[in-house]
Amino acid sequence: MNPEVAPVEVEDDLDWQRMHPVTPALKGWKLLLGLLVVAWAQLENVQEGLRHVHGRGWLVVAGGLALFLLVGFAYSTVAWRMTRFAVTDEAVHLRTGVLFRQQRQARLDRLQAVDVVQPLLARLVGLSELKLEVAGGAESAVSLAFLRESDAEALRVRLLALAAGRRAVPTAVPGVEPASTPSGAAPEVTEGAAAQVPAPAPAALSALPADVPEQPVYEVPMGRLLPATLLSGAMIWLVVGLVVAGVLMAVSREVGSVLVVAPAVLGTVGAVWGRINQGAGFRAAVSPDGIRLRHGLTESRTQTVPPGRVQAIRVTQPLLWRKADWWRVQINVAGYAGTEDAEHDTVLHPVASREEAMTAIWLVLPDLGVEDPRAVLTAAFSGQDEDGGFTAAPRRARWVDPVGWRRRGVLVTGRALLARSGRVWRQVDVVPHERTQSLGLAQGPLQRRLGLASFVVHSTPGPVSPQVAHLDAITAAELLDEQSHRARRARAGAGPEQWSRTEPDGLA
Repeated sequence: MNPEVAPVEVEDDLDWQRMHPVTPALKGWKLLLGLLVVAWAQLENVQEGLRHVHGRGWLVVAGGLALFLLVGFAYSTVAWRMTRFAVTDEAVHLRTGVLFRQQRQARLDRLQAVDVVQPLLARLVGLSELKLEVAGGAESAVSLAFLRESDAEALRVRLLALAAGRRAVPTAVPGVEPASTPSGAAPEVTEGAAAQVPAPAPAALSALPADVPEQPVYEVPMGRLLPATLLSGAMIWLVVGLVVAGVLMAVSREVGSVLVVAPAVLGTVGAVWGRINQGAGFRAAVSPDGIRLRHGLTESRTQTVPPGRVQAIRVTQPLLWRKADWWRVQINVAGYAGTEDAEHDTVLHPVASREEAMTAIWLVLPDLGVEDPRAVLTAAFSGQDEDGGFTAAPRRARWVDPVGWRRRGVLVTGRALLARSGRVWRQVDVVPHERTQSLGLAQGPLQRRLGLASFVVHSTPGPVSPQVAHLDAITAAELLDEQSHRARRARAGAGPEQWSRTEPDGLA
């Protein structure tokens, strides 16, 4: 081989670390689960094949399964050895891949949220997965799986501190061994001191407290979560599906006819179980790092959303929750867009009382920019027409929205824009001025004839898509112009991305 074109592995000065050694076992069991799923999907073929297995044929089948699992676990072990991560003041670096190598980095100044996730098996052995959600879509997230629970918590605190702009004396990640040590190298021993771990790069983690104080705000009792789930739309569809299945079976007198609605019923069962599983033990707290959310039954999840990362808030109330006055609060966070668990990760409160729903809004936006925020939110939750100072849809909007036109309205405060809609399914959207991505007007043929227009606020992808439909066209155009100026001024006066960084003049 020509030495001039031979591949050369470039060394760097980063302090590379490996995941916990048990990681291959926790990831390798998924192969067995996948095999069982395939066998279930091809159950008839599997049963037919097993009928032809006799005598020593069972040893061949068992040996094949064992070899398959052995190869899978071996590959997981090799992948674990090839996976390394390093932390600097600016980013988290992750190297992965066996056949195809990949290096990714998550910039800490773009950090949107940090989650500590514990699947059931990982929880049994005291391990956690650290997920870094970074602005940039689903493919921008970085996952460190798996670390010791205490190490994951300590690393979460340090990453949030670095993202906030705090710096201190460099030190290594506690409890995580380096990925490699130079052959023959010995730890440097200073006179009168014990041997130390080789010094990391100058931009490694800083010596910070193991945790920062937090103040509990609210929690969801199971006695509220269960009945609220039973009164949710998913549960209603489940009942409808079961009734349809019963009718089909009674009419056709064949059990196989139930298979027509089986996928829909199973999907609805999964949705109902997901609500209960993810909402169990839900509690929120505030800390200098941001909003902390803890929840989960079989999979425990601790989310930390730094200050200013929430782009928009949505508060909804289904019709069956009206009597109990329960509300569901969801948020848009750039890093959660398009992720597998986005539906659950974007929940700020699964089943809130009216007071708790207002508190959830306060967590994101402590200052609503009005003298009486409670009265404004009350008008947003249950008011109509001009209640609370809202600019409402004109009377002619009843021709395009005969049921909910009186609930449609918009209110601009000193800090945010509030959009109200829905008579049957109540909905309130709150968008801080500085988080406005862009604005627009939409006008259909019938709206144009009636002199109406819909005012649209574009946010990051998520459950919240704010808009106020069927406003007077002139009012909507004026609002568009005024809101663009407000958003520009708010962004200019917003705090730094690194919310704890000390400015040169000494002001944070």
